[in-house]
Amino acid sequence: MNKNDNKPFSRWDFPLSLVLLTRLPIPRLPDEVFSRQANAAWAFPLVGLTVGLMACGFGWVATASALPSLASAVIVVAVLIMTTGAMHEDGLADTVDGFWGGFTRERRLEIMKDSHIGAYGVLTLILTQLLRVALIAALLSANQFAGIIAACIVSRAFMPVLMSALPNARKSGLSHSVGDPKTATAAMGLGLAVALSLFLIGSAALTPTVVAALSITGLALIAKAKINGQTGDVLGASQQVAELAFLMTLAAAV
Repeated sequence: MNKNDNKPFSRWDFPLSLVLLTRLPIPRLPDEVFSRQANAAWAFPLVGLTVGLMACGFGWVATASALPSLASAVIVVAVLIMTTGAMHEDGLADTVDGFWGGFTRERRLEIMKDSHIGAYGVLTLILTQLLRVALIAALLSANQFAGIIAACIVSRAFMPVLMSALPNARKSGLSHSVGDPKTATAAMGLGLAVALSLFLIGSAALTPTVVAALSITGLALIAKAKINGQTGDVLGASQQVAELAFLMTLAAAV
């Protein structure tokens, strides 16, 4: 084990998190850095900040060019999907297919691992992305770019929380290879996300964050009941669920 593995912070944590959660062209990292993937999970909110800034940058250009807010919102969502390689959306589809397409834990995990997408997954992606675009369009109309960025930040902070709270449901896959973050690491990431969102939109971030936390609690209970743990797909689904919960609550208050 590398002697730096158990350090709470490393200068490599942020770029390592970008490698794990995005498809951005990051320079090759030293091989030994990947041994501290679980410890780097505190930096997941910084990934949300990065992709949120990029997406809202494109959204700002689109709205400044007099594009309708709906078209601008589609651009924002497209950038979010492209920068992450649609891994969170794919996780959501696989999770829904598995949880409601199988009748045993083993069959659910088998369905989730299958590269094909089923009817549950297709319908879930259509409905959630329509909702996502509509909510972002409403926030763009209210000039709430910072709120969209805050949603990207907070939604990624709950991923290490789930990784720490639930056991891995299978002994393979990305979630298993990353490992289980310590409770302190997950708490550090959540604290960072709350601090950043408060900086961006003030106290308006509090209620959406609480609602997002409740939605993730519900997802965790379902995952525990369906597969007795979490997988990479469940973590991807958690990002989408938390982001939608945050956006809905924030848009309702605009």
